[in-house]
Amino acid sequence: MQLGLVGLGKMGFNMRERLRKAGHEVIGYDPRPEVSDVPSLAALADALQTPRVVWVMVPSGSITRETITSLADELSAGDLVIDGGNSRYTEDGPHAKMLGDKGINFVDAGVSGGVWGLTEGYGLMVGGADADVERAMPIFDALRPGGPREDGFVHAGPVGAGHFAKMVHNGVEYALMTAYAEGYEMLAAEDLIEDPQAVYQAWTNGTVVRSWLQQLLAKALKEDPGFAEISGYTEDSGEGRWTVEEAIRLRVPVPSIAAALFARFLSRQDESPTMKAVAALRNQFGGHAVKRISESG
Repeated sequence: MQLGLVGLGKMGFNMRERLRKAGHEVIGYDPRPEVSDVPSLAALADALQTPRVVWVMVPSGSITRETITSLADELSAGDLVIDGGNSRYTEDGPHAKMLGDKGINFVDAGVSGGVWGLTEGYGLMVGGADADVERAMPIFDALRPGGPREDGFVHAGPVGAGHFAKMVHNGVEYALMTAYAEGYEMLAAEDLIEDPQAVYQAWTNGTVVRSWLQQLLAKALKEDPGFAEISGYTEDSGEGRWTVEEAIRLRVPVPSIAAALFARFLSRQDESPTMKAVAALRNQFGGHAVKRISESG
């Protein structure tokens, strides 16, 4: 299958490589000429055979809106746009309508996997019409992990459902990371525990709390015992806030997710071993930048 891919950052670049290894033809566009296959969105549209499929993998918010608006001018009726970034689900309906007015179809795709997706595959949560999702299924199948499709891919519902599912996924991720990090802080505070990293390493097999995030924390502790090299300052990329806001709208109690979000706010005021662990985890699974002690002023 042929695919246009807009955005070749940490995620998009690896996605292009994984798709090419699976035998698909991927033509990528990025403002950085050193990684781009074509010089512009117009050139991308010209290079693709109609009907086209274009995957947008750029930062959420204004950049995504501007990119999709520009694509609406370059593409034709019958083409398909997939928004694979972390857009808020409420933006999907307006994007679908704007494109739909020109006969262009739209699918939203939540993508999980971070910098490890190239080798491990990406967990995918998509929203859209059945025919549009089925049309892009060869791409989804190449990106997802191996094994049964339902273990790494879900067609969650109509337009907006994919990004809603990814929003909740990231809210759960906030809570999990904070729980693992709090456990690390307790172990580090107790003199009886001689090696907190060894405890977390032992938890990676056979325990009920083992998970990929837990394994990554063990890895991060091995690379930087005590997190001496990083600050506990932790950003939030938006999805945790959206999850809490939507929980309020739906009257669903999410105390763990809310507490994890507020813990990130707290990290910007005081040094915290817990938040150092969360910062390290974000760097391990997503390649997110950490703030070094030397950068704290």
